[in-house]
Amino acid sequence: MPPVMKRILLTYIWLAVVGCMAAQAQVPINSMGMNQGGMMRDQYGNQIDPSRQPENLEDSTGVDIQSLPPKLYMWTVDEMLGERKMIPADTISLDFQNTNLVEGMTGHYNYLGNLGTPRLSRLFFERPHTDEPTLFLAPFSSFYMRPDELRFTNSNVPYTNLTYYKAGSKINGEDRFKAYFSVNANKRLAVGFNIDYLYGRGYYANQSTAHFNAGLFASYIGEKYQMHAAYNNFFLKMNENGGITDDRYITHPDEMEDVGGNQYIPTRLEEASNRNHNFFVYLTHRYRLGFHRETTKIEETQDPVARRKAERDSTEIPKDTIVTEEFVPVTSFIHTFKVERSSRRFRGSMEQAGEDAFYDNTYLQEGFSNDTTVALSVKNVLGISLLEGFNKYAKAGLTAYVSHKFSRYTLMNMDTSIPNPAPVEYNEHELFVGGELSKRQGSLLHYNATGEIGLAGQAAGQFKVKGNLDLNFRLGRDTVNFYARGHVSNLLPSFYMRHYHSNHFAWDNDLHKEFRTGVEGELNIQRWGTNLRAGMENIKNYTYFDQNALPAQYGGSIQVLAATLSQKFKLGIFHLDNEVTWQKSSDATRLPLPDLSLYHNAYLLAKLFKVLTLQLGADVRYFTTYHAPAYMPATQQFHLQPEDDQVEIGGYPIVNAYVNLHLKRTRIFVMMYHVNAGMGNAQSFLVPHYPLNSRLLKIGVSWNFYD
Repeated sequence: MPPVMKRILLTYIWLAVVGCMAAQAQVPINSMGMNQGGMMRDQYGNQIDPSRQPENLEDSTGVDIQSLPPKLYMWTVDEMLGERKMIPADTISLDFQNTNLVEGMTGHYNYLGNLGTPRLSRLFFERPHTDEPTLFLAPFSSFYMRPDELRFTNSNVPYTNLTYYKAGSKINGEDRFKAYFSVNANKRLAVGFNIDYLYGRGYYANQSTAHFNAGLFASYIGEKYQMHAAYNNFFLKMNENGGITDDRYITHPDEMEDVGGNQYIPTRLEEASNRNHNFFVYLTHRYRLGFHRETTKIEETQDPVARRKAERDSTEIPKDTIVTEEFVPVTSFIHTFKVERSSRRFRGSMEQAGEDAFYDNTYLQEGFSNDTTVALSVKNVLGISLLEGFNKYAKAGLTAYVSHKFSRYTLMNMDTSIPNPAPVEYNEHELFVGGELSKRQGSLLHYNATGEIGLAGQAAGQFKVKGNLDLNFRLGRDTVNFYARGHVSNLLPSFYMRHYHSNHFAWDNDLHKEFRTGVEGELNIQRWGTNLRAGMENIKNYTYFDQNALPAQYGGSIQVLAATLSQKFKLGIFHLDNEVTWQKSSDATRLPLPDLSLYHNAYLLAKLFKVLTLQLGADVRYFTTYHAPAYMPATQQFHLQPEDDQVEIGGYPIVNAYVNLHLKRTRIFVMMYHVNAGMGNAQSFLVPHYPLNSRLLKIGVSWNFYD
């Protein structure tokens, strides 16, 4: 680990320890984030009562001491309007071994083999429709977080989570340290920070990664005023090797000269690297107008004399009528503000490993590439909302908003006739108006429909509409959930698909708007362990990176059909979790997808000594062969395979064996990753010419502290 990173990491750890010590005397919380009924609600609108009686303890002097059991709530916020969505706290132990895999929990992603490298989902319906904040950061979704992915916490005691992942040696292994801390100043105001440091040395030459993220966040959940704020700073550093020079070093090593280990296999690039730096400041807040009304509640009396008399006489304990006031919000005024800056630098020497043969064009200078670009954006959203539930006729909430975004992009000047020319700047404005109709309360039916249309600037002529619905009902002893989702959009491709200047790649494209329509349905039967999803999408003017790694647009229409069945089986302590995905693209040349993707996880799950949960098993990932997208280091993008270098990826299982342990507040796993390395056809590639790491022992530990 570099010395600077070590100092930063130690500083943040010290701050976490000091914060835990300083927060010991914080005010106990008797109510968390409030809804209009004065109660917190889960994602289905059901009320959550945060009040819980403390346990009574007694010290050596016989004095009663009350200890507060930890009460913890987590949620995320909608990036546009700041609506909260409750999520489970990060304490689940099942399948903990998969939480640090770049290929995802069930192996949906293709990536370059090393921890922290770019990735792309093989499942079309998991791919985002936009490249925010830039297309250079979009492939780093295993590390980079958007504001709507941040977790906010409210708790009656300080909460800290420390997680550490380790694999391999100091020469070629990987490390990742994550810290999350949150503390309440009072029952409404919470502050905290998060740290994420990743270092993947790489089992192949010139592929190391070093990512660092540090962020601060705060939330205030009052009756009238509510606020969420966050600041995050991301540094992503990655060396690029362009893939190995010959796949036979992996598939047929007997045909190749012994080079002394994977780290000595020749690669196509040696002195090439990418550096991405991003930070954002995010604030969403609202002020609610409403009224107070009296509520009555009948409870057993707390008078100790009356209670003892009733217990002695074996009579019913008397009741007390408690009259309280609750705030009922009617209207919210909403403001969301975000500033974001992303910079990128690519460096590469053409004197090493034949980079002059790796790239088709050189525009600015021979011998060395030093490509830079910067994107800066400022966005404001103003909205007004009429809230649901303030009377019996208000069955849904209605929101109207207007958003404005200013973006400035700085590109290299391609005029080689001028020595040291000034960079070229592009300014863009986007003005949208939109609305939302939603029902979030109750337990049976919820829906949400949003739509916005562009009025001025680059937004003119753009629009998008999307809707979500969920229906939750009982069927015998089962809970059945039905979800429906749909969208229609007509959006301009992102700026960097239209404009980019560099030493090896340069384009200024006049692209048409991409028109998408899609629907998706999902059925979930919890008791059966069954989940079925199916969907279809039609795309006109599909925009992609072609065989030359350049943006291209297809004027016709492409359709995608997909269905996923997840089924869990259980017999005593024996479990088998399965996921099967089928998908079909109408144009496999421009949009290649594997027909089948499979995930199976067989394990034993048992409770030992009443306190220790054991999960012991193995899982396998598999997908059928297809022409998977290749990777271009100079742009950090996946693209169609070159016509003169077509290879099929897939048809190779990846098997991991593991053991998970969960003891009170501690989770531990030990995994043997890729236990079948070198077996079968040995086609251990997810991206052309980028082999997966070989057999590798991985461990991970996560601690939760509530004090």
